[in-house]
This record gives sequence, C-alpha cells and structure tokens, in this order.
Amino acid sequence: MFEVLVFMFENYFANHAFPDNEVMAQELSAAGFDQSDISGAVDWFHEMKTMLTEPPAFYCHKDTSLRMFSATELKKISTESIGFILFIQQANIINDVERDLIVDRAMALKQEHINIEEMRWITMIALWNKGREKDYLFVEDALFNPRGLTFH
Repeated sequence: MFEVLVFMFENYFANHAFPDNEVMAQELSAAGFDQSDISGAVDWFHEMKTMLTEPPAFYCHKDTSLRMFSATELKKISTESIGFILFIQQANIINDVERDLIVDRAMALKQEHINIEEMRWITMIALWNKGREKDYLFVEDALFNPRGLTFH
C-alpha cells in the first residue's frame, strides 16, 4: 500500500492533479498495483484529507511538555523515524497537531514497521496536502539529498 501512496503523490498530488477515484483506481491498476493496495491507499489518503480539514485540536500545555509514544507506536515506528518527527517539530516545521496527524497516518499503514524513508514520505504527503509546499521542500531535501539536510 505504501508504494501506491508514493506513486499517487508523484503522479497526481505533487502536480495538483486529482482525478476522480474511479479513474485513479483504473490507472493504478494499469500500473500494476493490487486492488486491495489501491483501495487501502485511497482510503488512507481520504482519511488524511478529512483530518486536515477538521478544526485543529487545541493542545493546552507548556512549552516544556513531551509527547509520549505508546508501546504500539514504538514497536511499529523506527527510532530514527521518531527522531525525525521530533526534529522537524523542534525546527518548527510541524506543530503538535501535525505531528500527531503524521504519527496517526504512519500507524494506519498496514505494514508492520515504518522506516525513516516511509516516515519522510508520510510527512511530505501531509505537508503538501496542507498547502505547505515551502515546508515540503525542507522535507524533500531531507529525503533526497544524499549528503543530508542543507542548512542555509
């Protein structure tokens, strides 16, 4: 299912092309993806879009508060991925609500483990669909730059 999401992002969403579900499903099937993966990816994406359009949750805490990850989250999401999420939050690329959305979408994937590359893709998809292309470019640099992040 993750490969379908990446394909959808690269071929549709990054270009602001949003074909209807039936057309997209036919094209994804023609590209060789399994119907259950297509269905799961479309549902995953629509759930994320719904979460992005809901009023943001209000987090009433002090700046010194911490996000504790559940045992289930720690089992599924790699330590490196959690470090990445915390890093971009501390760099003010994402806020608490966006962090939790990204973690939720990682947990919603059917696979057993989420590695750093997958977490970066989830982050890029979420930021792009929230209209945060500038912040997306920071994450893209983190994903594709073989030397690591470029700081200006």
